[in-house]
Amino acid sequence: MKSQYLKITVILGIIALIFIARLSYLQLFTDRYALNAANTSIKTEYIIPQRGVIFDRNGKIMVGNQPSYEISFTQALMKPDFDTLDFCNLMKINKPNFIKIINSIKNERYYSKLTPMTFMKNLSREEIARIQEIIFKYPAFNIVSRPQRQYEVSTSGNLLGYTNEVNERELKKDSAYYLPGDFIGKTGIEKSYENDLRGTKGVQYIQKDIRLRSIGSYKNGTLDKDVVTGKDITLTIDYDLQKMAEEMMVNKQGAIVALDPKTGEILVMATGPDIDPNLFIGPEKTKNLYRLQMDTVYNSRPTFDRSVQAAYPPGSTFKLLTAAAGMQMGVMDENTIFPCGGGFNYRGLRVKGHGGAVPLIPSIQVSSNCYFTYAFIAIMNKYPGDPTKGVDEWKKIMSSFGVGEFLNNDLAVGSKGRIPSGEFYEKRSGGKKDWSSAYTMNGSIFNGMGQGDVLLTPMQMANATAAIVNKGWYYTPHIVKSIDGKPNPDPRFKVKHKTLVDPKYFVPIMKGMEAVVLAGTARSLKSNDFTMLAKTGTAQVPQGKDNSIFVLAAPAENPKIVIAAVMEHAGFGATWAGPAATAIAEKYLTGDLKREQLYKKLVNASFMPEYKRQWVVELKRKGLYKEPNKDSAIIQNLKDSLKVVKNEAIKTKLIYKMDSLRSKSKINTPTK
Repeated sequence: MKSQYLKITVILGIIALIFIARLSYLQLFTDRYALNAANTSIKTEYIIPQRGVIFDRNGKIMVGNQPSYEISFTQALMKPDFDTLDFCNLMKINKPNFIKIINSIKNERYYSKLTPMTFMKNLSREEIARIQEIIFKYPAFNIVSRPQRQYEVSTSGNLLGYTNEVNERELKKDSAYYLPGDFIGKTGIEKSYENDLRGTKGVQYIQKDIRLRSIGSYKNGTLDKDVVTGKDITLTIDYDLQKMAEEMMVNKQGAIVALDPKTGEILVMATGPDIDPNLFIGPEKTKNLYRLQMDTVYNSRPTFDRSVQAAYPPGSTFKLLTAAAGMQMGVMDENTIFPCGGGFNYRGLRVKGHGGAVPLIPSIQVSSNCYFTYAFIAIMNKYPGDPTKGVDEWKKIMSSFGVGEFLNNDLAVGSKGRIPSGEFYEKRSGGKKDWSSAYTMNGSIFNGMGQGDVLLTPMQMANATAAIVNKGWYYTPHIVKSIDGKPNPDPRFKVKHKTLVDPKYFVPIMKGMEAVVLAGTARSLKSNDFTMLAKTGTAQVPQGKDNSIFVLAAPAENPKIVIAAVMEHAGFGATWAGPAATAIAEKYLTGDLKREQLYKKLVNASFMPEYKRQWVVELKRKGLYKEPNKDSAIIQNLKDSLKVVKNEAIKTKLIYKMDSLRSKSKINTPTK
């Protein structure tokens, strides 16, 4: 027993010695506690670094910096004889507003009499020039220069993102770096590469007298830390292509995504509607952000990045993956012929044959719904009496293409879409293990032709196409090419992902894609300057007109670009999404847009009437619809016109007419 007590005593003694040694080290050999003990006389001042510049792949500056000015307030420095009215005149505010601002500052959670708090922000250089000559009379108020983003482009707001003040959750997550009033990347590249872009704050320890006046650096600045500017980032984006895609998405909802299939680099990530990133800066910033986030008219949701967040039925573009899975599972080959002479008929359901009973390549060429319906039934029935096992094997193959899964890349947002499992259909069929007899009821047969329960994002469509034309492999799509001039070090983008499909099965699929362009559903888009592999898609949706979808890879013999385009409620794939994808490929491969009519067709088109019709139907269903008066309808038409008009003189006339009507009818507020 004594030996046990002795062991315990020795252990406690060792712990005490370690504690004393550590405490002695901190007190005698570091300034950590000295600074804390003297915090009434030694103040920490931070120097905010410039954020890194964002370039496109060709060196074009997309996001830079400009000075932004604020006025800070420190309660402890307020003089007893502070002249409120004179200060209000200087700042061009009234006394009640001054009192309101001061009270709101004092009510902030992190308020301290000794800590400078933001009194007023987003002041112009002219305002600062006027104020700085007089503000010395008010020591409680100080001019603070804080870098603000400057956008050199007028599109791609979702892709680039924005910065804003840290919130409470962000402060808790990284309290070692961020302080109240600091800015942080909230969305897009600004968010996903925040740690690289933000840099490192400079730190200065300043000695203060009893009145908090500076009397010099603490220890001659030996403890100060230099500010480190944020790292510059070069995106994989080709902004010329990106802008072109965004222009084609005006007055449309959907997305266009383009990748380099050999590297996984994202060349285009355009979404409609687009956001002008200049709305993220300036005195109207808060109002603009609120308006963008609350804008749901016609289901526009501009802050919803449809290129990676919207999951769509992929339509006939998915038939390529159905063919790959069917051949890999051994339930079909390129010579398999399904009985499509009279179409597919089951329990009153009829699916057209599109070309009759033909093998795989012609079925891809003409996009036979019947053929790929039979193909998916063969996948389900691979294991008789156990369709769940067949569907799960199919799902595993689909996952190897990166569909139905998060792509685990460097984008701030994303959706995994949906590839249903066998369990999914068991539950839908009331727990039946053999649910194949009910496949028309549960919609599973439509998966083969990209309808049913399959949902893919445009990014996943492009990536799956890259895996097909690479004959079974892909690199994870990513948006950053280099950081501070050095290749992106993220190991995720160096891994070659291999699908579960044997490379030999992609040969007939690619022949079918080539036939689509040469003599199939996309023959009108054939180019004389480069070869293409493509697949059209026209996905039925319950709200209204079909979604127009198109995937493309070019040139056919050695693809350098793959593109997926989705136009919501536009109609046929070859009519709308196809020309957009083809125009992007042509510009990228030839350096010029030779068939300008493809671009102009998209730029001049608007699907807003269809979106408006659907919106009205939805409001009526909810009992919220009110018939607009005549002037409201005219104003809405003028607003729609304003979005596409380029001539400034015509724009001015439209705005004047809108404001006149609004004034007459007392509708909303004047147009800015």
